[in-house]
Amino acid sequence: MNQPVKPERQDGGQGETLEAVLVRRAATAHLTLATAESLTAGLIAATIANVPGSSAVLTGGVISYASTVKAALLGVPQDLLDRVGSVDAAVARSMADGARSACAANIGVSATGVAGPEPHDGKPVGTVFIGIATPKKTTAREFNFSGDRHQIREQSVQVALELVVDFLKDQLSADQKAGTNPGDR
Repeated sequence: MNQPVKPERQDGGQGETLEAVLVRRAATAHLTLATAESLTAGLIAATIANVPGSSAVLTGGVISYASTVKAALLGVPQDLLDRVGSVDAAVARSMADGARSACAANIGVSATGVAGPEPHDGKPVGTVFIGIATPKKTTAREFNFSGDRHQIREQSVQVALELVVDFLKDQLSADQKAGTNPGDR
């Protein structure tokens, strides 16, 4: 992955990668992060872990490729999985909450979707949900990516990192405006 941040995302060193921005911002805010990954199978956590100093931020992750793991380790309600399948916004939210809880982190990020080559749970190839859980709010967004399996997984990682970086930027900005110490959370 290790792609340089787009110029509008740079706020540090020249050519800083998105994952480096994430680690720097999370460390500055004294926030930790955990992942719950289905279609990305650990790529989000691995990408973050490539950054020196990431151990101060990344508490852990759960690869929950199977729905049984989503239910048993992340606490995704089995009735939800039975009703909507594993590729759904509510599942992504529950996975993010579960990662946050299971790994004792401030932020949970999740990815569930269909990398292909066949549709899954009635969803077409390229359908991806990324969830973000914080102490105050849990959200999920739907994305429709194109390309082969590898490309869909890489796009999922990129967007997950972007969403966390955006959250951290907003959080640091809010802390500065409020005059609060982010480490007091």
